[in-house]
Amino acid sequence: MTELPAGPGRVTETAGPAARAPGVLRDVFGRTATDLRISLTDKCNLRCTYCMPAEGLAWLTRVERLHDDEILHLARVFVDLGVTSVRLTGGEPLVHPTLVEVVGRLAALRPRPEISLTTNGISLAEKATDLVVAGLDRINVSVDTLDRDRFISLTRRDRLDDVLAGVAAAAAAGLQPLKINAVLVRGSNMAEAPRLLDWALRSGYRLRFIEHMPLDADHTWSMDEMVTAGEMLELLERDYKLVAHELRGHAPAEEFEVVDGPGRESWVEPTSRVGIIASVTRPFCRDCDRLRLTADGQLRTCLFAREETDLRGPLRAGASDAELAEIITTAVAGKQAGHGIGSATFVQPERTMSAIGG
Repeated sequence: MTELPAGPGRVTETAGPAARAPGVLRDVFGRTATDLRISLTDKCNLRCTYCMPAEGLAWLTRVERLHDDEILHLARVFVDLGVTSVRLTGGEPLVHPTLVEVVGRLAALRPRPEISLTTNGISLAEKATDLVVAGLDRINVSVDTLDRDRFISLTRRDRLDDVLAGVAAAAAAGLQPLKINAVLVRGSNMAEAPRLLDWALRSGYRLRFIEHMPLDADHTWSMDEMVTAGEMLELLERDYKLVAHELRGHAPAEEFEVVDGPGRESWVEPTSRVGIIASVTRPFCRDCDRLRLTADGQLRTCLFAREETDLRGPLRAGASDAELAEIITTAVAGKQAGHGIGSATFVQPERTMSAIGG
């Protein structure tokens, strides 16, 4: 056996198939999947240079995308199989016109999963309160820079003010801890890491830096060009004293307590944390508990998988919940040991991050 890599019709939401014991979604390596990422759409209103080309991508058609009833139907099956956390992603989930309703319907599932959202924040200021009322529990907002010109260069859009307003609105609506995701790009925002941490500490946000992963549309990713976790820590430790936080569990981020640094008297909390998601250089495949459902109804057991399991086809063909559950459990049982980035056999997935869902 391969060893795991080292590393720390409208449905009624409350109805479902016969209750199943937790831990059904277990793979041959003993990992149990409890976290489902659902991509509501592949569309996005930014054109981040590390994610997609300036002209965008060929979006899924309306027929190809799952509609809300199908999303909720599949979500209910996953919850019955032991999923306890559902994260809504994209593309950009805020462009999904019925996002608030989807959150409300997920919150009506029993047992109720934790519901979170990953967003670029552009229209968050308008929707944050409604999302909380509907049942949203947590949120992650992508903020790669606080510099307007650099934001325009990275995203090809002049929307930094909207993003920052969205972050503030989410915090005011009570979405805590509010997590900020930042991808550092060599030759662009790399030196801005300490400034981003200073902003997060003064605002009470939880910052997480993410290694750039090989999921770009142009397939030009290079490990040599990627800003590594080691480099991120080196940048931060020039100004801040960090202490590794030992308890990680299934979380993708390796967290560090920020115990001292400039402007400490202005921090919202005496100490806070900063996280680093080092999917490439410090893989955490051994503890992975995540699954992904794409906007066109394909189940992916690994972010970097080249194989998918079709759920849309059987669902639209009238498969029973028991039949859907069997397809899902079989796919999860065969989950690969790890992504294998850096090995001679690794091949980048055809789908981009925006098409998979984060």
